[in-house]
Amino acid sequence: MATAGKKIVLGSGKLYIAEFSNGTIPDNATLEVDSNLLGLIQGGATLEYKPKFYEVTDDLGLVQKNILTDEEVTLKSGVMTWNGKTLTKLCSTARVTESAGKRTVKIGGIGNQDGKSYVIRFVHEDPTDGDIRVTIVGNNQSGFSLAFKKDKETVIDAEFKALPLDSEGTKIIYEEEIPTT
Repeated sequence: MATAGKKIVLGSGKLYIAEFSNGTIPDNATLEVDSNLLGLIQGGATLEYKPKFYEVTDDLGLVQKNILTDEEVTLKSGVMTWNGKTLTKLCSTARVTESAGKRTVKIGGIGNQDGKSYVIRFVHEDPTDGDIRVTIVGNNQSGFSLAFKKDKETVIDAEFKALPLDSEGTKIIYEEEIPTT
């Protein structure tokens, strides 16, 4: 139950991804469809915002000034359901071909970099307190690991680094539904 407009957020959600090609964020109905589901996730999702400041102070510590010089935003999540086509959204040099019931993914070669950016949206559904949506534009810059173990599922840990998504330099859009009653 929410207190004074605040809520307790419990649970994970879904991770959607689509190419960011025309400079606008698609509406919810367009982006949040099964064909844009990156995969079901395991371990939730983590949004990290890290500001960097330049600080100047006098020798006696009597005056000080800080200015924001940079912002780093990452959205991390473990993708549990995936296939070879998922890798093209996690690796800018991945290329997929399909023929005769076989999918082949080639990864690597700097000249194969596609230069794509993606709209990445995490949706936390909460029928009681309202849904939460976190949207960034960026790409996975941390690579990936595929660990095949006899007693554990293979989960790809994706780490998307945010780029400015508009002319104001916005890196995160955080939307929450607010109950009106």
